[in-house]
Amino acid sequence: MSSRRISIRIPGSLGRRLKQRSMLKDAPESEVVREALETYLTKSREERSAYSLAVESGVIGCLRRAPEDLSTNKRHFENFGKTK
Repeated sequence: MSSRRISIRIPGSLGRRLKQRSMLKDAPESEVVREALETYLTKSREERSAYSLAVESGVIGCLRRAPEDLSTNKRHFENFGKTK
């Protein structure tokens, strides 16, 4: 495996947590960082739909007393986008 060296600055509290984790795992800090990066980047690859992101953010169902067919009934879109 070819490797690439990078340098980063981290806050002291994060450095202490990293040191503790490496001691618990009996592994070098660099190995713990590599595992953390791999986990983070793997999770980032998971694609999520716009709907799932909207549900997650709480915008789905936040409007009270709105018509149930608001997004599907063409009647609600009459004059939409037109200036008065």
